[in-house]
Amino acid sequence: MTNQQKVVVRDVKSRGVVRNVLPPPTSLPVTKSFSPQDLEMLLAKRFETEKITGPKINAWVDSMRASSPTRFKSPDHDKSSWIVHHPSALSMFEKIVAASQGKQIVMFLDYDGTLSPIVEDPDQAFMSREMRAAVRDVARYFPTAIVTGRCRDKVYSFVKLAGLYYAGSHGMDIKGPSKSCKYNNKGVLFQPASEFLPMIDEVYRALVEKTRTIPGAKVENNKFCVSVHFRCVDEKSWAALAEQVRSVLNDYPKLKLTQGRKVLEIRPTIKWDKGKALEFLLEALGYANSNDVFPVYIGDDRTDEDAFKVLRDRGQGFGILVSKIPKETNASYSLQEPSEVKEFLRRLVDWKKLSEGSP
Repeated sequence: MTNQQKVVVRDVKSRGVVRNVLPPPTSLPVTKSFSPQDLEMLLAKRFETEKITGPKINAWVDSMRASSPTRFKSPDHDKSSWIVHHPSALSMFEKIVAASQGKQIVMFLDYDGTLSPIVEDPDQAFMSREMRAAVRDVARYFPTAIVTGRCRDKVYSFVKLAGLYYAGSHGMDIKGPSKSCKYNNKGVLFQPASEFLPMIDEVYRALVEKTRTIPGAKVENNKFCVSVHFRCVDEKSWAALAEQVRSVLNDYPKLKLTQGRKVLEIRPTIKWDKGKALEFLLEALGYANSNDVFPVYIGDDRTDEDAFKVLRDRGQGFGILVSKIPKETNASYSLQEPSEVKEFLRRLVDWKKLSEGSP
């Protein structure tokens, strides 16, 4: 993608515009007892905000353990209750597209666990040809962005589709299509954390060295953030891994630690996330204050919650959580796995073709 130019960031918050959209399903009621998912969220908040000192390592490990999908053993009745509040986007498809009538659908897609399966080696997280075809077809009819914690260049090497927006490093590295794209006649390039690049490189090198002694640990440089994958680390070594990460991060007060699915992530402390990236891209497309846009965000990770929340707060479009298990979420709907995401994208394209009378 060439002929890129910078786009000035403006306030892209909703400015009191009244929007007439499909009301999202009611959130799951709060109960006095804590489910494993409630515990995960509480631990995550504690994990992200507490000062990094020796005694906090146990809290880190608790949060790492709570994020392990294999530990979620929700009773069937809990899952049934959750589905009532977060119904399948496939079963609710007709209602969803009816709500989008007269509006421009804009698609936002996470990568790992959404377009590709979660795998032990993050370098092998390839999307299928069928999924690539589904994303390509969606992008022909709707502006489409890939929003991921991965390095932008890395995820582009997986997706291999021009004409899309790519927001890597949790939205801190955004690049849009060239001027040939029908949705935008100018390129987009935005990197709000550029000053952190030397620091991120330092931390990456330090973590690679520090974690060498922990079998299964993998450190990934995602340009504006560093990911420490522990999916292949024996649980008995999680405390040692957390201690090594702590020892490095203590020297960098301008960086913060967050957590995803079996991954610890070191990121700049700037107020930027996938939700901010979504707002930025809507503005770049000319929809910052429009009643005529219907954003759809599909993701599976805790970091996608920032985008889900933005859509709820805007009162526009909806979020879809990809998960086989109940989780506390700001998403309105759910899909169980990438194969269902593919089916949803295909149905969306078929519906658009039918509505336009296309063959």
